Amino acid sequence: MTPEQAGQALHPLDDALVLAPTGRAHEFSGRTTPAYWNMVGPYGGITAATLLQAVLQHPDRIGEPLSLTVNFAAAVGEGAFTVQATPVRTNRSSQHWSIVQLQAGSDGVAQVVSTATAITAARRTTWGVADTPAPAVPTPQQCTVLARDHFPVQWLRQYEMRPITGSIPTQWDGCGETSLSQLWVRDAQPRALDFASLAALADVFFPRVWLRRARHVPAGTVSMTVYFHAGGAELAATGAGHLLAQARAQDFRNGYFDQSAQLWNEAGLLLATSHQIVYYKE
Repeated sequence: MTPEQAGQALHPLDDALVLAPTGRAHEFSGRTTPAYWNMVGPYGGITAATLLQAVLQHPDRIGEPLSLTVNFAAAVGEGAFTVQATPVRTNRSSQHWSIVQLQAGSDGVAQVVSTATAITAARRTTWGVADTPAPAVPTPQQCTVLARDHFPVQWLRQYEMRPITGSIPTQWDGCGETSLSQLWVRDAQPRALDFASLAALADVFFPRVWLRRARHVPAGTVSMTVYFHAGGAELAATGAGHLLAQARAQDFRNGYFDQSAQLWNEAGLLLATSHQIVYYKE
């Protein structure tokens, strides 16, 4: 029985991730939702989660997500879209996916708005070591929750954020000194962590150029890759707990900067790492 059949409202994330088979091979239909709206379109993290969701619910999928790369070709407009998720190569323990998101333009012709590739794999138990330990930071309970009405756009209100360092500037005076941010974050409406929600959380950071320059300049992600280090059982064990999220840039040059990010659970387990290339304007 679905939550709707039981008279329960869908979690905002699950509502945004609703995809239905169109009847054409490898294709699903979806639509944008107001809950994850950003300045000129949906929050990039919800787009990434939606494209991954098409793979997760594909009947031919094997294994669990290992990596996801999303290229944001154009702003997704309000309304309906389709996602084509095609397994282009299936090996003994891994599967490679090509994903395309399309939306009708003003002329009614479907146009590509996002492309992606993903790899799913059957994980097996091997030797392992945590070579990127979680930094020593205050606990979530020791950090102040940002008021949800503090945020100017809807998608940010879907998360409970507890900044540790590197919060959004309060003075846009050009005197930024570092691009490092650390915060505790989880869904504002409790929801157990899974691969789709983890993909969305990998994009939870505001543009590093805002922090490094303390100037509110236009910026937008061009391409984002998420590497999933944890399996489904480890995500399930994390439940609805807080994640420690850390991000920093490494170089700002000629209108683009990068961003590297890490997400740990409260037990200190590294769940995912993320890398982005971001456009910015003077």
